[in-house]
Amino acid sequence: MAPIRNRLDPAKFNQAATLPYELRLEDFRLAVQDVYDFFHDVNTSLSIKGLERLDEMLRPAIMSGVLSDMLTASLAKHARTLVVNPYFNGHPDLVVRGRYPANAVKAGEWGVEVKTTRKAGGAVDTHGARDQWMCVFVYAVDNTTEPAVERRPMRFTEIYLGQVHVDDFRKNARGELGTRTATLHAAGIAKLRQNWIYRA
Repeated sequence: MAPIRNRLDPAKFNQAATLPYELRLEDFRLAVQDVYDFFHDVNTSLSIKGLERLDEMLRPAIMSGVLSDMLTASLAKHARTLVVNPYFNGHPDLVVRGRYPANAVKAGEWGVEVKTTRKAGGAVDTHGARDQWMCVFVYAVDNTTEPAVERRPMRFTEIYLGQVHVDDFRKNARGELGTRTATLHAAGIAKLRQNWIYRA
């Protein structure tokens, strides 16, 4: 059975959402469609060969990283003023064109950080609390339906874009070998969810 090509439902976008940096709802729809089309094409090829789908092969952390990078690149392609920040591990992922030398910055304030998670509601760990516009894409992967050929393709169920600040985060305790992270606390995540972009 050939994989199904997913699409976002245009009726489920928030027409009242606040969008910074000349972003448009259509930019999000097109960016997600780019990802959907890529997974459809790859999974169709894998299915013909009798192999697992890409979304089943990748571990969750790797899947989230791949999706974040793809969405960042696709949003930059469709957005009017934002480009990919080429600084290695720079922040934010998308920066305003022309704001920084060569559009690269280690830690800037002009732009949008892109995150992905499987957690409904958009709670996601970050490498530190910052004042920022943060965009969180929530996605779902069907790894349980049997037989496997009938599994639904990966799909995005929620998109949030909120302007959050340092005091909207809580620091997460980590052991000696762990990486220190920060997550939006209850009031912070509520602020993020207020400016939802898409909810399926």
